[in-house]
This record gives sequence, C-alpha cells and structure tokens, in this order.
Amino acid sequence: MKTLYLDCFAGIAGDMLIGALLGLLPNPERFRAEMRRLTLLPEDSYELVIERGMRNGIAGTNFDVRTHEHHPHRGLHEIEEIVGGSTLSDRVRRESLRAFALLAEAEAQVHGTTPDKIHFHEVGAVDSIVDIVGAFVLMELLDWPRVLCSPLNVGSGTVSCAHGVLPVPAPATALLLRGLPIFSQGAPMERTTPTGALLARTLASAFCSIPAGSLIASSFGLGDRDSEDMPNVLRALLMESGQMEAGQENEGLVHERLTLLECNIDDMNPQDFEPVSGHLFEAGALDVWTEPIYMKKGRPAVRFCCLAEPEKASSLTLILLKETTSQGVRRIAADRTRLHFRIDRISTPLGDLDVKTALLGDVPLRRTPEYEDLKRLSAEHGLPMAEVRRRVVREL
Repeated sequence: MKTLYLDCFAGIAGDMLIGALLGLLPNPERFRAEMRRLTLLPEDSYELVIERGMRNGIAGTNFDVRTHEHHPHRGLHEIEEIVGGSTLSDRVRRESLRAFALLAEAEAQVHGTTPDKIHFHEVGAVDSIVDIVGAFVLMELLDWPRVLCSPLNVGSGTVSCAHGVLPVPAPATALLLRGLPIFSQGAPMERTTPTGALLARTLASAFCSIPAGSLIASSFGLGDRDSEDMPNVLRALLMESGQMEAGQENEGLVHERLTLLECNIDDMNPQDFEPVSGHLFEAGALDVWTEPIYMKKGRPAVRFCCLAEPEKASSLTLILLKETTSQGVRRIAADRTRLHFRIDRISTPLGDLDVKTALLGDVPLRRTPEYEDLKRLSAEHGLPMAEVRRRVVREL
C-alpha cells in the first residue's frame, strides 16, 4: 500500500503542502496542465510559480500563486461553480467541493450564520482556491495514496486577517482542528493556516507517528516565513507500507492489509441501509455491501459489511453503531491483493467521461467507464444506460 506521510513538525499551509507534493512528482508540468482545467479561472488572472528554494539551510520546493484579481471575496456558491464547472476528474471535483463545504461550515459557526451566506475572504481568493483544488489534483497525480499525518504544530502569538488581529489558532482554524492532535512549538507565528488545517483534516485518514514501511521518496515544501529556531517547511514522505506476500513482489499487484467490519441485523428497515452506506463511503470506506443470512430460529437477516483501511476502522465502527440497530461490530483482519488502476478522461460523441483502466504492472487488462458518468450521459441524452454503455465502449 502506498502511503503519504505528512510531517507537520513546523506546521502546515496550503502552499507548503503543494510544494511538498510537487517535490514528489517527476514532472511538475503535469500539475500545471491539470490546473488549466479550472476553466472558469482565467489563465491570465494568475501565475503558478514553482521553484527551488531554501529555508534555514533546508532545500525544498517553493510554490506561489501570483494573482492579478482585485475582488477575492467569494461565496460558497461561486466556488462551487468554479470547481463544478471545471473539466477536472469527478473525484477531484467531489473532494474539493467537500473541503470547501467543510470550510463554509466552520466559517458559518464562527460568524453565527449559515454556510450559504458565508463569503470567504482570504480563502476565497484565487491562490487559496488553487491551493485547495491543487492538493487533490496532486493526490490524483500520485495515484491517491493513503495519507497519514503527524500532530500539527499550530504555532502561537497572533495573526492579522480580514477580521483584525486574532490569537493563534484563528477561530475557523481552531474549529477545523477540533479533535485533531496539536501542539505549539517555536517562535510566535501562525504555523498552521486555515487552508492547512482544512487539507490535513480532509486528506489524512489518521494522525500518528511515521508508520513502518519502505521509504520511496521524500521532499520539503517551503513556507513563506523565516524562523531562526525552526525551518518553515513541511516534509512529505512517500512510502510503500503494504505487506507483500512471499513470491509475489514482482507480479505488479498491490497487497494490502485491511479491516473487515461486519454486523448481523434482523430488525432494521431495509430502506435505511442506503443512507448508512453513503455515510460510510463519505467517511472513507473502501467497499460496503449486505449479505442475506439466517439467524437463530430461522429468522432472515442481513450481514452488513464494510471494508476499510485499519486507521479508519474506529470511526466507521461508530457510524455502524449509531446508524444501524446493531449492538456490536466484528473486526476481522483481511489481506487483499488487487490490480493497479488509473483513471483517464476521454471524449466521446456523447460527451466526456472517466474510464478506469485495470493494470497488471504496466500492462492494461480492461477498461471500464465510470458508472456515475454513464448515468449522467444517460440523463443528458435521454438514452437507456445500456445504450450509453454500448456507444461509449465502442470508443475505448
């Protein structure tokens, strides 16, 4: 299993994360090309600067967005239009919109209003939109590794923002950090920004020390502040942490250690399973399904199953206990061997859609159109799903 570990010993900010992830890419131009798919942000309104730099003797990647706009305040609806109207992949758009919705909830709570009435200030500017969307773009370019994160250094002192001078962490940042492990170290300064807190919360499946595994690559993303006692950098470690089965190291397969959660249910309305499944997927479940079973005295029942990474087992277990009628959930260690895959965006006479290509090593085995895109094209053209699938498959 490929794992990305974010070492936030000096904090985390959007530009630091982008810089660290860019340092793991062989070709940063792929990132520029993907960001041009944010078509509702005119290319002449900003410039992406990617260059090598130093902080306290540490070499790393400096990322900056130089903008030319004069009205950075945007509401959630405007950002949804920018992201939703892009040609980025469905997953990048979905994860980006989820992050902005979470940010809107935090801002609304701070200001005593509702998310739809929030106008983002600093985070509504082009540079922050690029930081947030760009983080998910880079995760896709890195093939969506599992993300683990260290405790977050939030810093200390005060910070100047659109609402005046406030103590660190600022109110919205503090809400985004709720429940996460934090500490304060180093000279007074804001070390974890609202964007950094947001991305740590949405990307990381767990907060822990460096996991066991084989180190593939490491990089540093540079911040925009100098601090004599601590370099203003974020370290990213790319690791292979999945356990390999004997004799299969070179077969081009992915070997993973997962957790299977399951419970038996005989007193729940079957119509209520679907929203539970949705909440489990939103919380990071890899797969969710039900199996018909018979319990004691021949009572028909359902075994509700959820497959997940071990770090997410506790949060998913809580969802199962809160949203089903089960009194207990079993945890079973499960080894999974799967194919690699990639997602490609293709054009067809019916429209653009994502196609998943299953790979054995570097060898393509099969290509499958994404279901949600097929459903969208079916609705747009008034055609049966089977007909849409038939026409799309001809283009593969």
